[in-house]
Amino acid sequence: MTEVILKKQRPKHLALNQIRLPLPGIVSILHRVSGAGLFLMLPVLLSLFANSVGSPESYAAYKAVVGNIFVKLLLLGLLWAYLHHFCAGIRFLLLDVHVGVEKEAARNSSRIVLIVSLLLTAFIGAKLW
Repeated sequence: MTEVILKKQRPKHLALNQIRLPLPGIVSILHRVSGAGLFLMLPVLLSLFANSVGSPESYAAYKAVVGNIFVKLLLLGLLWAYLHHFCAGIRFLLLDVHVGVEKEAARNSSRIVLIVSLLLTAFIGAKLW
C-alpha cells in the first residue's frame, strides 16, 4: 500500500532548471565538457599547428586566420578548456587516492580548480593576445 502512495508522490518529469547542482558536480561536468571539446577541436588545432610550422606561405595564412577576433576567442576558450581539464584532472587524481574526499574539502578543491583555471587562462591569454 505504501509503495502505491510513494509512486503517486514522485514527480512525473525531472525539472532540470530547478535542480541545484553542488560546485563539485559542476566542476565534474565542466571537466567532461572540456575534454569532449578538446577532443572534437583536435583536428582544428592540428591544422593550425601544421600551418604554423609549414612553409612561409602557410605561416602567413596561419597568421591571417589567427588574427581574426572570433578565432582568438575560440582559441581562448580552448585554452580555458585545456587548463580547466588539466586542473580538474589533478583534483580527480587526488580524489582517487582519497585526498580531499570530505564534503568541505571537495568544495574547496573544486572552488580552487575554477579559480586557478580562470586565472591561468587570463594570464596566459593576456600574454598571447
